[in-house]
Amino acid sequence: MATLAARPRTVEAEINYLGLMDSMPYFYARDHDRDHLVLEPCRVAIADARQADPAPSLDREGFTLVPHKSAVTDFEDEEQTAGLYAREAAELIRAVTGADHVVARGTVLRFSQQQNRDAYVNSLPAGFVHMDVSHESFAQFAAMGLGDHPEKDALLAGRYIGFNIWRVLTPPPQDLPLAVCAANSVTEADRVTGEARVDGVDIEEFRFGSSLYRPSPRHRWYYYRDMSPDEALIFKQFDTAAPDMVGVPHVAFADSSATDPIPRASAEIRAFAYWRA
Repeated sequence: MATLAARPRTVEAEINYLGLMDSMPYFYARDHDRDHLVLEPCRVAIADARQADPAPSLDREGFTLVPHKSAVTDFEDEEQTAGLYAREAAELIRAVTGADHVVARGTVLRFSQQQNRDAYVNSLPAGFVHMDVSHESFAQFAAMGLGDHPEKDALLAGRYIGFNIWRVLTPPPQDLPLAVCAANSVTEADRVTGEARVDGVDIEEFRFGSSLYRPSPRHRWYYYRDMSPDEALIFKQFDTAAPDMVGVPHVAFADSSATDPIPRASAEIRAFAYWRA
């Protein structure tokens, strides 16, 4: 593997933004033949965030990388991901943010196309720039995450933030790393509300609001080159204390700087952090 100094500070890659549409975009987790999307390929520069000075932060760019070794021995074991990994993710977000209460759930595994994982729903890396929630579904999921918590009203009246925690499960270099766009380079005018439709074999389809993005020369793209399984990329969805922040758009891309890249496997889990009013 090339040393950090020998590899470029940025790579160029083609990513798909949302093109012009006169109706609401929607997309399916499995049956992409039913997607209603107009995509606009754009070539962008993606900087290696490991070489950024200052280093990106949750407060400024909306994302950060932290060392985090998981005790999960098999991420395809649903009992471990629903229990142990959810607890680990909640503890990580609590440690990073100091939140009063954190809920994490819903681990999703993704695999490069070279790997046949048809048994999984929504298992391919993200093929277009998006964020998982819309303003409306962000609020809905925040409430759902608290269930019948005795302080639900106080927690929803205070600040809350949605997070994604993303990690690779395969060694570097990965063929399709995740690129994240700095939140402070994105405006509400770039964002379009769409709908994610989760379909699959033997499951009831459900739908929720998501966010897609139109291209802008202001956008600043980053990735953490050669991530290891003992690191976690944390990035924001929305933050009630920062109403002008419209999330951290993200997308998979082919890393042209990687020599003999390894087909990527990754795990992501979502979390909500709450502060009492």
